[in-house]
Amino acid sequence: MKYKITYSYNWYETEIERFIIKTYHINGISFTFDEISEIFQDNSNIIEEANNNPIYTPEYFYLKSFYLIDEEAHPMLFPVELENPEDLPEDFEFEYGEDLSS
Repeated sequence: MKYKITYSYNWYETEIERFIIKTYHINGISFTFDEISEIFQDNSNIIEEANNNPIYTPEYFYLKSFYLIDEEAHPMLFPVELENPEDLPEDFEFEYGEDLSS
């Protein structure tokens, strides 16, 4: 079974601050995020999308990541067969030595 990577823009909220992030999902389960630049933080389309999506917290990512780790389905830690590995976070380097994109 191949898994699909998608992303969305969401608010990220801590006790100290609130800002918009680009959230990555595998088959709909969030597993990591990228902080976006100030320019994108002020983009009305991105703000609107974030307003229409769930607000995430550090605890949320902790729980979702550990679920994926328990299932050995976290794409940044396990060799997971992906439909679209090119949609993984930009700084991610695949290190498993075998091509799982086919």
